Amino acid sequence: MPIRRLSEDMVNRIAAGEVVERPASVVKELVENAIDAGARRIEVVTAAGGIALIRVTDDGTAMAREDLSLAVERHCTSKLESLDDIRSLGFRGEALAAIGAAARLSIASRRKDAGEAYAISVDGGRIDPIRPVALSAGTQVEVRDLFFATPARLKFLKSERSEAAAVSEVVKRLAMAHPEIRFVLAGSDRATLELAAATGEDARLARLAAILGPDFRDNAIAVDAEREGVRLEGFAGLPTYSRANSLAQYLFVNGRPVRDKLLLGALRGAYSDLMKRDRFPAAALFITLPPGEVDVNVHPTKAEIRFRDPGLVRGLVVGAIRQAFSRSGPRSSTTAASATIAAFRPAGPRPHWQAPAGWGSGERQGNTVLAPGFAEAAQAAFAVAPSADAWTMPEAQSASLSMPLGAAVAQVHETYIVAQTADGVVIVDQHAAHERLVFERLKRAMASRGLARQILLIPEIVELPEEDVDRVAERSEDLALLGLVLERFGPGAVAVRETPSMLGAIDAGALVRDLAAEMAEWERSDSLRDRLERVASTMACHGSVRAGRRLKPAEMDALLREIEATPNASECNHGRPTFIELKLADIERLFGRR
Repeated sequence: MPIRRLSEDMVNRIAAGEVVERPASVVKELVENAIDAGARRIEVVTAAGGIALIRVTDDGTAMAREDLSLAVERHCTSKLESLDDIRSLGFRGEALAAIGAAARLSIASRRKDAGEAYAISVDGGRIDPIRPVALSAGTQVEVRDLFFATPARLKFLKSERSEAAAVSEVVKRLAMAHPEIRFVLAGSDRATLELAAATGEDARLARLAAILGPDFRDNAIAVDAEREGVRLEGFAGLPTYSRANSLAQYLFVNGRPVRDKLLLGALRGAYSDLMKRDRFPAAALFITLPPGEVDVNVHPTKAEIRFRDPGLVRGLVVGAIRQAFSRSGPRSSTTAASATIAAFRPAGPRPHWQAPAGWGSGERQGNTVLAPGFAEAAQAAFAVAPSADAWTMPEAQSASLSMPLGAAVAQVHETYIVAQTADGVVIVDQHAAHERLVFERLKRAMASRGLARQILLIPEIVELPEEDVDRVAERSEDLALLGLVLERFGPGAVAVRETPSMLGAIDAGALVRDLAAEMAEWERSDSLRDRLERVASTMACHGSVRAGRRLKPAEMDALLREIEATPNASECNHGRPTFIELKLADIERLFGRR
């Protein structure tokens, strides 16, 4: 067929397919327009998940009568001068026209200095004349019967509940980026969500807590850094405050919510040795940079972006988050403490105790019957038992009570250190904690002088499958950088000649076998640094204090002090917590004292 120009109706419907994917995409366009108009109050009302009704009302700068007819035409906007200098959220001129081509659209607007309001309607692409209406200052956009003009798209929608949830997610993301605006989300298909406007230094965190819950506020670290004109702010969740998916990751660029692969990868990299590989961090990060340094027009929905200097942005995200964790010192997530308290609580009702036969002949005190001789035995026991006031903590330990991890008072099952703090109790996993400490020492040594080696008097021969021998031998130069020197020893073995002196006496065979299994999962895209750090992590596991080793009081206290002084020591290399803190108030509630 010869090339021909499409009809205006066909062009509008194609544009509608690009912009209007579902009710949530309509809400996104309309709310972004309200934010661009300088609104301080935005109300969104939906019905049937937004399919039957979407109404967005705002108090921002309204449109004059002559602007309404242009607003529903394609490629008409008041926001865009150049594609290289985009300073607004919404700028695609065909958004309202596309919505009007797929639904019944009505726009009413009134300027603060105008005597009356005016409205325009678009019904499946047909534009009706402008008419006067009653409306207070601001703008109200109403969309009814979405996709009635393109019914084929209705079958691609999910359930009304799913569509309503998608609308909520859009509103929440935009509300996170603009805490100064009051948002209301209501309708017959949902419970009303009201987010009050917040100002001041804690405005952003207050808005995030209102949306993500108080747990996020209690388990997030503030991030604030700037490099070469790129500013990063926000909050990163503790590594132990993780998720099973990436839904709790919120990223914003110049106030625009995005799902950018570069930023998601940078966020993952910042937690690379702090979290299990099947877990995902929770974070809300806000990047601000000159509009010319980012291209937001690479996708119709503007969810994907392109940075002019992606390496700068990635390095800023990774470095800022890691520095924030280093500055914060050791912190245990409150969710871990809550889970611990819950585990202590009895699962069912307490059993009713009945006195054995013969106890009734004892001494009665009030409604209590004491067994014969009970009072005498109790008095004798209390006479020899030390009171709380009689027990004194050694002076060195007492001085440690003010430290974050307190003073060690016991070792349980030769695995866990119990420490007393000024306002609670800390339980430390000695192997996990020491594993992190050794790992950080290995990383520091790699970055500075390299790792010292110790030569084995007799090389240790480690038998492996041939494919594992190949993997280990191919990486022998990398392993040598970490102090592990080995070479092939026939078709099914390697000879270990030197090991890192920092690790002391280790089982070289077990270490090499674990490294071979680790290397089998490496990806070609992994950088040398990532590979070396993974090797160091495995080495640290083999060179750390094992569970089952009895520690002296001085050793326990020394371990606590080193945890406090070491970055990222709140979790081991595999993402498990190294310690859990229980506040005294929580323990008192557990025993019914509060």
